[in-house]
Amino acid sequence: MKHESFADLGVSEAVRSELAQGGITAPFAVQSMVIPDVLEGYDVLAQSPTGSGKTLAFGVPIVELLKDADPRPSALILAPTRELASQIVDEMRPIAHARALSIAAVYGGAGIVKQARLASKAHILVATPGRLLDLIERRDVSLERIRLLVLDEADRMLDMGFRPVVERIVKMTSPKRQTLLFSATLEGEVGRIAKAFTTDPRRHEHAHPAEQKGDIEHRFVSVSHEGKVDRLVSELSESGRGRTLVFVRTKRGADRLVKRLSANRVQAVAMHGDKSQGQRERALANFEAGVVNTLVATDVAARGIDVAGITHVINYDIPATQDDYVHRIGRTARAGASGVGVTLVTKEQSRELAGMVAPLGLHRELQLGGLPSDVAGGRARPAGGGGSSSQGSMRAQRGRASGGAGRHAGNSRGATAGASTGGRSRRSGSRQRGR
Repeated sequence: MKHESFADLGVSEAVRSELAQGGITAPFAVQSMVIPDVLEGYDVLAQSPTGSGKTLAFGVPIVELLKDADPRPSALILAPTRELASQIVDEMRPIAHARALSIAAVYGGAGIVKQARLASKAHILVATPGRLLDLIERRDVSLERIRLLVLDEADRMLDMGFRPVVERIVKMTSPKRQTLLFSATLEGEVGRIAKAFTTDPRRHEHAHPAEQKGDIEHRFVSVSHEGKVDRLVSELSESGRGRTLVFVRTKRGADRLVKRLSANRVQAVAMHGDKSQGQRERALANFEAGVVNTLVATDVAARGIDVAGITHVINYDIPATQDDYVHRIGRTARAGASGVGVTLVTKEQSRELAGMVAPLGLHRELQLGGLPSDVAGGRARPAGGGGSSSQGSMRAQRGRASGGAGRHAGNSRGATAGASTGGRSRRSGSRQRGR
């Protein structure tokens, strides 16, 4: 049955009215799929990408199922990053208040005493795993009466090494709880924890429609160590560039690069785990508002970034893995737009980088950048190995997850198009909308 309205889904008038005030009058596809099952008490597994409306898919039924007189907290939402935790609270707060429910977020980088006080009063607790465990060990929070548990972006939590902490937290909740798990993929390790944490779940897979497709232009630029900053400044000086996300591997590297860009009269801000929550929020707000159009970030910090209109992603430091490459470049070309992904590569890194991205079908783009195109996972391949085999590699890569390429067309974000210095070549790939 296709639900055309929130009323059809069984959503109360109070929540519908609050949603309407925010300009939300009709449910997104994932909301139509998930909300009825949650309201009926089922555990749910949902494969759905960022930007699909999944926050309200679990947020709306949570506020419908809870009452003001319920224990605090009665619902727990685990999120991988503090940025995502804050976004969830911001999105859910109006509908929670419409039902006389309180909601709070707890995460690292902010005062734990104040967070403990807010957490003890909240019906709905949104938390990053590490900070929540801190509060539990301080005996500021108890999970004994949690009846609704949400694992949001479960694939990211696993990527970030949170599985042991998440397992400890889940064991502290009642076995009679209702569990909802949302992820860009339900395969592999995510599928295993989903099976362990849920009972007879309803499973839903949602992909963005075909019209969300966009194009990414991949460019690989050979540079010397000494010339990397100058080349980056040159890339950032190109006309037509909009918001640009620059990736580095380390926190110190991010701060150092911002200073070097400033010395070259390029304004940029850094975002990484050593920044305070206030600093991170200001950096992201300035980037989103266009006050600063260059953001330098580490991979972990960037997992909390979901900003529309990023036109360029530049790998100042090459990624560590193929998945990291897909996740990074996938930050651009969303919602049908085109985007550019640039990777700066030193001579010593050329074979490592080629082996990483050649299986994505980017052989021609590597050749155009003067890099070896006959390397894939350490094994030789014919140079320029495009054609059907490369296309098949791209399709296989689109099965990757975690905010990069998903196992459905609507979340394919990585190896979708390419051009390197000296040429232009494009292939289409699905894009996500912003959260």
